[in-house]
Amino acid sequence: MQSEINYRNKHLDENKMTTTQKQDIFKEFGGSATNTGSVESQVALISHRISHISNHLKTNRKDFSSTRSLYKLVGQRKRLLKYLANKDVVQYRALIEKLGLRK
Repeated sequence: MQSEINYRNKHLDENKMTTTQKQDIFKEFGGSATNTGSVESQVALISHRISHISNHLKTNRKDFSSTRSLYKLVGQRKRLLKYLANKDVVQYRALIEKLGLRK
């Protein structure tokens, strides 16, 4: 029983995003590691989380709570991208191309 709990905790820790991974995303898209509020960095972080949950759902098709969280994240990213498109079209197009969202 104890080994099963340790396995679960270890497995959950492997799927967590580390602070350094987040800082790398913020550096690449937000300009600095502390610029966590920019729309570009938020969209990049949400996109990373969406890809992670999508990969999880490929193996766990009946995980409905993860499916719901995926839908919520997609909606949040859509709203942020809409805001950015209305605010600055050039930045919007650059971000879309950099993330490879639209084809």
